Amino acid sequence: MAAIGSSTLWALHEKNAGPETFEIKFKLPPPKPLTPEEELATFKIAPGFRAELVAAEPMVDTPVALSWDENGRMFVCEMRGYMHDVDGKGEDQPLGRIVVLEDTNADGQMDKRTVFADGLILPRAVMCVNGGALVGEPPFLWFMKDTNGDGKADVKEQVDDKFGSRTGQPEHMANSPTWLLDNWIQSANHSTRYRLRGGKFVAESTASRGQWGMSQDDFGRPFYNFNSDFLRANFVPDSLGRRNPNFPSITGLGVQVLPSQVCWPSHPTPGVNRGYEPKQLREDGTLASSTATCGAAIYRGGLFPTEFAGNAFIPEPSGNLVKRVIIDEKDAVLTARNAYDKAEFWTSTDERFRPVNAYTGPDGALYVVDMYRGVIQHKGFLTHYLIANIKDRKLEEPLNCGRIWRIVPDGVKAGATKLPSDSAKLVEALANPNGWVRDTAQRLLVERADTSVVPNLVATVKTAPSSVAKFHALWTLEGLGALEPGLLSAALVDKDPKVRATAVRLGDRTFVPELAKLTNEPAAEVQIALGFVLSSYPEGQEATLKLARQAGAQTLVRDAILSGLRGRELETVEALLAGPGEMAPREMVASLAQAVLNERRSGRVKTLLKLIAAQEANSPAQRALLEGASGKSLSAGKTAPKAKLLYLDSEPPEIAQLLETADAKAKPLVVALNTRLAWANKPGVPPPPVIKPLTPAEQQLFDAGKTLYAGLCAACHQPNGLGMEGLAPTLVDSEWVLGKADVLSRIVLHGLSGPITVNGQPWSLEMPPLGAALNDEQIAGILTYIRREWEHNASAVTVEEVARLRTEHKNRTRAWTGPELSVGEGKRAAAKP
Repeated sequence: MAAIGSSTLWALHEKNAGPETFEIKFKLPPPKPLTPEEELATFKIAPGFRAELVAAEPMVDTPVALSWDENGRMFVCEMRGYMHDVDGKGEDQPLGRIVVLEDTNADGQMDKRTVFADGLILPRAVMCVNGGALVGEPPFLWFMKDTNGDGKADVKEQVDDKFGSRTGQPEHMANSPTWLLDNWIQSANHSTRYRLRGGKFVAESTASRGQWGMSQDDFGRPFYNFNSDFLRANFVPDSLGRRNPNFPSITGLGVQVLPSQVCWPSHPTPGVNRGYEPKQLREDGTLASSTATCGAAIYRGGLFPTEFAGNAFIPEPSGNLVKRVIIDEKDAVLTARNAYDKAEFWTSTDERFRPVNAYTGPDGALYVVDMYRGVIQHKGFLTHYLIANIKDRKLEEPLNCGRIWRIVPDGVKAGATKLPSDSAKLVEALANPNGWVRDTAQRLLVERADTSVVPNLVATVKTAPSSVAKFHALWTLEGLGALEPGLLSAALVDKDPKVRATAVRLGDRTFVPELAKLTNEPAAEVQIALGFVLSSYPEGQEATLKLARQAGAQTLVRDAILSGLRGRELETVEALLAGPGEMAPREMVASLAQAVLNERRSGRVKTLLKLIAAQEANSPAQRALLEGASGKSLSAGKTAPKAKLLYLDSEPPEIAQLLETADAKAKPLVVALNTRLAWANKPGVPPPPVIKPLTPAEQQLFDAGKTLYAGLCAACHQPNGLGMEGLAPTLVDSEWVLGKADVLSRIVLHGLSGPITVNGQPWSLEMPPLGAALNDEQIAGILTYIRREWEHNASAVTVEEVARLRTEHKNRTRAWTGPELSVGEGKRAAAKP
């Protein structure tokens, strides 16, 4: 290893993170930029497959995303202004383009290039739709269309002006709009979804998800990832799962389906952003775990062998590899595992091989966008260590390269695909083995609003041998507004539980009496769908109670039921306990009690206390109610996040009664519940807090911080501040958020590394520093927002305080650790600069 100091060579980058004195590990000579043919020779691909070049410079330049139209034309987003050097030169220039590539001689390589749109600043998204394309050029999402046949967009209509922001982190901007099975267009890193209605796009708020890239499986479940988190998925619809603020813990959303972040490059990869950290690189110099994961694709092409169907192919550009993981399903729960032992599906020894997005193509092949460049890390997160690597090995050049590769099985020739123009033929295409063909056929039918094919679609639902064809036909009918109750009734008896579940989900209020007959349904997918629909309507209450008794122990079913009961949780738990027969599952009862406490209405909480006291002392019913009301977690003995005091209008006598009758197991629950409650003159309890209103200047910071939080922080910490398991801890009622303001400022300026405890839960974090990406006012705004949102009442953070801390710790080169900040643990440990 060669030692290199910070010295004057790196003095221009004082804001960058990480130590200024370090060793370049596994010092390698500057790698030669390779031709496409030379790069191809560096690939190691799993047996049975080969890579084919589809396009390369000058046909394509700095590609980051692509989409195909129904004619098989490839629309490519070129982010030509990205990181011309380590200072980010060029990113404010209108250099970006959307180009259309065509293979006119059917030899498998693109030979015609047309500039569809240019003059764009860092565009990062393209999706073919409605005869044109959605184009993401933050802060705008445009709809562009060529109406005169010259291949160039002559229509440019604004769909949204909040698709990210003009400045800020490209790594944390909206991207990857994707038409999902439910006819909504969802994006990664964005909290708005879109739908085409009457030729116009309508918008609706949703939860943000993922960082870069979006895909879906045959059942329409979205998959996404984060730079250090290979794969996550939603098992249930966001729009349904997050309906109830009284029960925000939805276990089927944002699930980390692949817990292991280990990867296996085929050559030393010292040029990663935190390569100086002991565990980032192995002894042989290879990247040990993901640091730049993005653009996952669920393979649905029908061209690969059967065992590859539904697998995820995940680019890791820092490791110069594409990972394959196998996804398993049991009772509607997905889990993933690496397909190979200490190996990957596709690796390269070329350091400029930068796979950033993967797709199932129109021909069933796997397509991968290769940005082909040395620098992929944005300047805002560059460490001194990575800058040294870039300079030492001359990775800033060349620019303006890029390749698109196609992976096909040996002995198979992939060819261009063009969808039929006839609507009846498009209905037939819904049964195609290629998911891209099915998705595009559905989109075209919905766009056309051609109701002449409704009989064809109905016949597909009733008689098609393919379940996926039935999914698409049902959702196409939904998009056409042509669903009939009789057809849904027929689908309810389909042999495939996923078809039955789709029919349940698509049923409206008039369908509740029929759905109420299905509560004995054994399939988890159907039970979950029933939970979402039946709980939504008061007339579904009896069926909801029956479903809760029978299947409420299953987490996804329980959460589905809770999602539709907002404001009716108390009445539901009363009815469950009053019913005949055995008690409803403990998990169901406890969760309902927890929701009543979360509702924070004094009268209803006191009614719940009466209900708890009315149960037989120390009975299973009483204990379940106490577990939920006290905030005791139902798994592994963990405690729920610390709750705010709930001020009642008077002292409830039931607390004393419960303390007197509780046994050794129940008493700690009663004590925990008692600590959540307050009333006038309760010993040791402070009076209700006085809410100090924000000043006009503080309110301005708050408002600006809210916008910044949505764009930069919400993908991991979520719009509701509750975080994501395995990725980001909760901010709500966190001692780290509500304690001394300087702790938060230090973390945002310099990052946080290692184990910490948040609200009693252990976390191991690698939060990157944002001091170079955000100015003092932006940091103060974000921190003011999180200290005053979600019923928080902490003080605002001033711009002056952030500036003082930035100056005070200007020589700090590493992230803070938990012991140095020692939140909630007394005096801070001595902190080195």
